[in-house]
Amino acid sequence: MRAVRFQEYGGPEVLRLVEAQMPEPGPGQVSIDVAYTGVNFADLKARSEGYRVPALPYVPGLEVSGRIRAVGAGVEGLAVGQEVAALTEGGAYADVVVADTTTVFPLPSGVDLRTAATLPTVLPTAYALVHTVGRLQPGESVLVQGAAGGVGTVAGQLARAAGAGAVYGVVSSAAKAAYAKEHGYDEVFVGTFQEPVRQATGGRGVDLVLDPVGGDTLRSGLASLAPFGRLVSFGNASSAEPWTVGQPELYPLGISVSGFSILNLATTAPNELRRLSEQAFTKAVDGTVALPVTAEFTLAEAADAHRLMGARTSTGKLLLRVGA
Repeated sequence: MRAVRFQEYGGPEVLRLVEAQMPEPGPGQVSIDVAYTGVNFADLKARSEGYRVPALPYVPGLEVSGRIRAVGAGVEGLAVGQEVAALTEGGAYADVVVADTTTVFPLPSGVDLRTAATLPTVLPTAYALVHTVGRLQPGESVLVQGAAGGVGTVAGQLARAAGAGAVYGVVSSAAKAAYAKEHGYDEVFVGTFQEPVRQATGGRGVDLVLDPVGGDTLRSGLASLAPFGRLVSFGNASSAEPWTVGQPELYPLGISVSGFSILNLATTAPNELRRLSEQAFTKAVDGTVALPVTAEFTLAEAADAHRLMGARTSTGKLLLRVGA
């Protein structure tokens, strides 16, 4: 079978299309003939700096849609040929991937394989940020970093559907700002945001900040919170040093900071992840959210997908078309 892998860390050019051994499912696992693979920023961090890479060579890719090829021992409720979406621990840039059944989901009615590939990481993450961890209440305001990306696109729609009083976004270009305004955002700030947020909220700040960047951006997010506001960290795209927060930041206004990682949750609390994902998927089925696929590449073009995402000019969701 074909797979895209890298044997050293570096730029997109280290990705190579190779012939690889067909994986077989172990107990509690299934193998999946991949139709589409989602491209995520975590894939770029894996390739460039070894994020969550256990050993080299490594095949990246965390989410797929496709049809079950084979089932391992003890698997119940899933059958060969069944169409599914899955969150994986890597290996999804390939014709066939193995996944634990706790993170394999039969396709909801009316969801095709192309759409399904946009769901496993982005939709549960955005749902958790807005609802489970962020606990957004009707009338509250929210500020989302990376508002034109996959998670940002869905988070804006979920916040609007949850009755947010105002939905603000932060992006890196005017083109991305226009895109975000088409997907649930009231106002979008390009680049610097701390002072504009204060102006937009009459000096009060926002109730909820969602931050995948870390570093100085996270600090500015903390400074943009209203009294009793919450910040949810869900990534470190800046690759900044680990941050700490304590009494000087939290006490004066009673603010709080929490975190979320769907990959960590899949390891530490897979049943909670499954429950969260099933709740989140209903929002795609009932039309509450839609995540546009804005670019599609073949498996052999994986490096081009990484170049586009790495240039920070992409919006929505990027996919690799594998066996569709």
